[in-house]
Amino acid sequence: MAGAIRKAAAWFGLSDDGRYDDQYRAYGEPEENYLMAEPEEVQPSYSAVTQLPERRPAVRPVPDQPEPEPPATQNQNQNQQQLADISRIVSVRPRSYNEARVIGENFRDGIPVIMNLCDMAEGDDKRLVDFAAGLIFGLRGNIERVSNKVFLLCPHNLTVGPEDKERIASGGFFNQS
Repeated sequence: MAGAIRKAAAWFGLSDDGRYDDQYRAYGEPEENYLMAEPEEVQPSYSAVTQLPERRPAVRPVPDQPEPEPPATQNQNQNQQQLADISRIVSVRPRSYNEARVIGENFRDGIPVIMNLCDMAEGDDKRLVDFAAGLIFGLRGNIERVSNKVFLLCPHNLTVGPEDKERIASGGFFNQS
């Protein structure tokens, strides 16, 4: 019985199986079939090292100059925030994703856009919000949630006043353009 337990333990790897001990040679011990070779003298394959002339750096320091503005904001001063005229805010109530172009063109022209997604399907409204987020990121604007499924996209150089936001949220905003 003890022999069967030993065999099972060896099969599972829990103990050493002595049958294979004589098949391994000690580490570093040469095999009997090979002869030791005499070490050869190695000749260097390189010639003498020649000193190269000293090099000057290829880059010269440039006097400090103001950094150019990014292309999206060349004509606009970022430090100057203007209050948006309520009559210039465009309200868009898209019914499909194809109307994203209207939102993008108005926003690109520096006009705040109210995006009312109440009439859109569940998948398309998420796509349009994703589009608006990319638009905001690319043109350095900001996006605010006015109410459920209603968003205000505002260019970087404009802000919409709190009283206008309240009027938009309460539904009292009508596009006058």
